[in-house]
Amino acid sequence: MKLSKFCNKISLILQALWCVVLYFIIEAISRHSIAETWDYMTGKPLVFAYNTAFIFTTMLIVYLFHRRFFWRVVVSVFWLFLGAVNGILLMNRVTPFTGPDLHMLTDGIAIMQKYLPAYGVVIGCIVIGAIVIGLITLFIKGPKYKEKIRYRYVVPLIIVGVLAFGGITQLALEKRVLSNYFGNIAFAYEDYGYPYCLVTTIFNTGISCPRDYSESEINRIQNTEENLPATDEESRPNILFLQLESFFDPTLVNYLEISEDPIPTFRKLMEEYSSGYFKVPSVGAGTANTEFEAITGMSLHYFGPGEYPYKSILKETTCESAPYVLKDLGYSTHAIHNNEANFYGRKTIFPNLGFDTFTSEEYMPEENQKNPLGWVKDSVLTDEILKCLDSTEGPDYVYTISVQGHGDYPEEPILEDPQITVSGAPTEEMNNKWEYYVNQIHEMDQFVNELILALEDYPEDVVLVMYGDHLPTMGLTVEDLENKYLFQTEYVIWDNMGLTKKDENLASYQIAAEVLDRVGIHEGTIYRYHQARRNTKNYQVDLETLQYDLLYGERYAYGGENPYKRTRMRLGLYDVTLDSIRLVSDTDYTYYIQGTNFTPSSQVKLNGEWYDTIYVSPATLVITGTELNDFDRISVVQRSNSSTRKALSKSYDRAVYALYSENPWKLTREPQEN
Repeated sequence: MKLSKFCNKISLILQALWCVVLYFIIEAISRHSIAETWDYMTGKPLVFAYNTAFIFTTMLIVYLFHRRFFWRVVVSVFWLFLGAVNGILLMNRVTPFTGPDLHMLTDGIAIMQKYLPAYGVVIGCIVIGAIVIGLITLFIKGPKYKEKIRYRYVVPLIIVGVLAFGGITQLALEKRVLSNYFGNIAFAYEDYGYPYCLVTTIFNTGISCPRDYSESEINRIQNTEENLPATDEESRPNILFLQLESFFDPTLVNYLEISEDPIPTFRKLMEEYSSGYFKVPSVGAGTANTEFEAITGMSLHYFGPGEYPYKSILKETTCESAPYVLKDLGYSTHAIHNNEANFYGRKTIFPNLGFDTFTSEEYMPEENQKNPLGWVKDSVLTDEILKCLDSTEGPDYVYTISVQGHGDYPEEPILEDPQITVSGAPTEEMNNKWEYYVNQIHEMDQFVNELILALEDYPEDVVLVMYGDHLPTMGLTVEDLENKYLFQTEYVIWDNMGLTKKDENLASYQIAAEVLDRVGIHEGTIYRYHQARRNTKNYQVDLETLQYDLLYGERYAYGGENPYKRTRMRLGLYDVTLDSIRLVSDTDYTYYIQGTNFTPSSQVKLNGEWYDTIYVSPATLVITGTELNDFDRISVVQRSNSSTRKALSKSYDRAVYALYSENPWKLTREPQEN
């Protein structure tokens, strides 16, 4: 009894000490290392103390209840659960658990099935069940605070504690202990702690309403664009964008010694065509954000820290973009990516950006060559780009996203005979990572050369914009780079039209407006703004206001209504057809499925169930082992190549459905499901 009374008197101190232990456990789970967590705690004590104070503040609610011990356990389990979710996610991906991921928590079993092996799901369910039973038991039999709760004192003290924590947060931001801009969200979680970063990505999203936002302010901004010429009605070149994964000039790293120039083609193009440094919104990751800026002309600087618009606002609405603007001028719009269509949710986001077609890895016709890490090599993209250009008679806009240079780069040597050798890094492990990376971008540079050769003689005008989406994940610092800037790669604008060379540094949100300006196109609210106002007074302030209006505000710039409708985007350029099924062996029931435009990702569904399928050619698939009967329902569906094997959305895939009929050998068509 005396011990209980003493503990109640110093409960705030004991609770604070427990929060220190609890937060250490959470970070250890997230970082998968006790040693790294210790280094973080000792290396960034103020950040560690801040996040501990955050957890402590959330635990103040226990003083509103008699069952204080029970509620302390509930709050602790809540934070440990979030830590466990983050730890599991980081075992399978590089992006930590963020605000946009919260919707996944509504289907906990689905999450476990996606990120855990079968035995892990069983263990997870057992642990969750045990926790629930333990909490119920604790609620019934656990200790209670027996004295009267003086709410008139407790409630104000809790409010004071919350307000004090808010003041500490503001002070920490002002003193740069914390940051509200995340160039690399994974690094931000490591630098600023999981609780702070998670809550920031939950509540600090979108673009805040500017103080002077009004219809008259939008009219004023648009009136500053009157000096622009009219769009050239004769100029309709094909406009190609090529976003190269983690591509930059490694000779800019001042400690590296490289046996030969890894990017001779890109360097030569920069000398001969318009080029410069390319400011990007992220470091080491965040491909989709550079992509968003280049397609829409909008700056990520005004969004929430670490926010991916692909995971937030673009899931809800369409957005003005180069595809939408160019479609109004007669362009066909295509996206290409030599990775799965589900990556960054592109298959559901691209229709909100105005793309007509999206060719992902699942729709590329042959088994593509892969690098040692399993990423498809970029050389496959040349044919896919040409197919898009050849698929229409009019002009085309093609946005291509490469993947070969993707990390995480290996610390052990895995290249048998690297063409380029690298030394000079602080450790042998880093030398190995750099050597692998340099040889990958050397192959990407060779792909660029092949693409240029293919486009040089193309019978139509072409403008090709190429750039790296961000620096590689190598732990680079400003001091390591000759250009002294981490948020920067390089770009080049190649053409077969004889455009004048013009060298300048650009941001990724400015590149589309610059290219359209170079070919005489002055359309689109955001692009006209960049063309008229870049490098003028209040350029950034007015850009923020305009972006807010177009995405979150009243859309005064559009007359109050969003003019852009979601496109019914086609996955792949051509329809998959299912023409006939032929029995070739009645001993093991082997069937040849004949059709068109099959790929290695084509898979048969039999009566709604996935069936093992052998890809033979674009015209032939093989299934075996089951006798087909009259009216069996057969479909061919393009399936994701990821380990989760998640099927593409039926609303937009090129699946074909039919009923099997034994006599004669033919198929009875069924309408495609949506």
